[in-house]
Order: sequence, then C-alpha cells, then structure tokens
Amino acid sequence: PKSPKRTMEEQQKIDVKTQNLSLYQLPSCPFCVKVRRAMKREGMQIELRNINQNNDYREELIREGGKRTVPCLRIEAPDGKVQWLYESNDVVAHLQQLAKTA
Repeated sequence: PKSPKRTMEEQQKIDVKTQNLSLYQLPSCPFCVKVRRAMKREGMQIELRNINQNNDYREELIREGGKRTVPCLRIEAPDGKVQWLYESNDVVAHLQQLAKTA
C-alpha cells in the first residue's frame, strides 16, 4: 500500500501521536503483515520489535504483556502507564483511530 500524501505539519502530528508506540512482531507472521500494511497505509512510523531476533523484546513482551503472542502494540501513555494491545484487528482499528484524530 501507498502512504497518504500529507503536508509536513500533518505528518508531524501523526509522528507525535505514534512516538510512544512499539509493535512486537515477526516478519513472516500474516497477522503482523496485516498490521504493518495498515501502518504503511496510514503513513505511520512505529518502531518494529522482532521477538525472534531480540531476546530482550521477547522477554519484555511475555513479562509485561502477559503472553508471547504477536502482533502486539505497546502503547505508552504520557503518564508512563503502558497498555498492551493484542489482536491484529484491534491494533489496526487503534491505528486508524489515531490517524483520524491527528
């Protein structure tokens, strides 16, 4: 998919909204691919954390998120609270909502 055409100002708003997000994923997982395509469609730059290449990411996902399931979106609020969002449909819906409010 193609990223949307935005002004620099509009893209900066999206970047600010997504700066505290991380996607725990695997490159070949079809549900992860679905989420990455949604990110591309929305023009979002979200840190990708491959849990097979980095043991720290995998351990953090299990310890803090509660399970070793991908995709999982880590959402850090301004107050430091962290929410772990599983299920590709829920992650895509969350990203689409962020894009609408930017």
